[in-house]
Amino acid sequence: MKEIILSNKKNGMAVLLGTLALYIAAVAGIIITAISLDVNGASALKIVALIVCIAWAVLGWIPFCGLKVLKPQEALVLTLFGKYIGTLKEDGFYFVNPFCTAVNPAAKTKLNQSGDVDAGSKAVFKVNTGAADLTAEMPSKKISMKIMTLNNNRQKINDCLGNPVEIAIAVMWRVTDTAKAVFNVDNYKEYLSLQCDSALRNIVRLYPYDVAPNVDTTGDGIADDGSLRGSSELVANRIREEIQKKVEEAGLEIVEARITYLAYAPEIAAVMLQRQQASAIIDARKMIVDGAVGMVEMALERLNENQIVDLDEERKAAMVSNLLVVLCGNHDAQPIVNSGSLY
Repeated sequence: MKEIILSNKKNGMAVLLGTLALYIAAVAGIIITAISLDVNGASALKIVALIVCIAWAVLGWIPFCGLKVLKPQEALVLTLFGKYIGTLKEDGFYFVNPFCTAVNPAAKTKLNQSGDVDAGSKAVFKVNTGAADLTAEMPSKKISMKIMTLNNNRQKINDCLGNPVEIAIAVMWRVTDTAKAVFNVDNYKEYLSLQCDSALRNIVRLYPYDVAPNVDTTGDGIADDGSLRGSSELVANRIREEIQKKVEEAGLEIVEARITYLAYAPEIAAVMLQRQQASAIIDARKMIVDGAVGMVEMALERLNENQIVDLDEERKAAMVSNLLVVLCGNHDAQPIVNSGSLY
């Protein structure tokens, strides 16, 4: 389906004023002709004039159906007896064929996204029945060309290591081809939401939550350091590209995709937290031991250089043991002072 951009003149105001003037003239003609028939009698010309005025008074509302108002960044897809005739895209007050029908299959679709909570995009009618007020909403058939944000619900997906994670994304998108959006898919909003879920699952399955050894996330056969937590920008770009491939035929453009929520699933969150704590403790201990060994080595070298005390191997081992206990311990050391001989 190829989009046809209509370049109609913005003559809606002229048609509106002309139609109202003809209505006024028809009412005045009916009154004047009826009085003339009572006073001067009927004639063929007066009867024809009266019939024309009555016909216009009954059918004169039809041109009002062809009046269309478009605001900036709005479009209207028009069909005539089932045939696509074109799309109005420029803002203004238009008059089109009154028998044209505006088409927007996603007008009633309400997703968790911007644009679906705008009360100004639909007409609301209230009917007072005495017992209760009935409210009827008429969704607008206009298609927004603005950039909108789709916030999909959180999904539970297994990463490449099989760990369940919860993730949510925000997708910025807009309609670029109204004909494809209306006629190539049944409902372009629902189609977009479904493709976002599918693309998110396809990409998340390629990455671990955190950096893991021997994992290839790029598909080149070489292990890398890609992860959901550490490579969120790269993951978001791959998700955007994946969605764009799917919605190209629907006339949609994916401007940007961002990860808005990322966490382990509740059933393994506590275990993974313990694992992260254990890893942090091990790294901290390793750093403490490396520093302690360096300090002991420096102490022994300084004692030998300055010849402060002459220690044999046994007492060097005891000194190293005592220093490591002091430097690597979790609590402050409680020294015992020897006031007698060193030996």
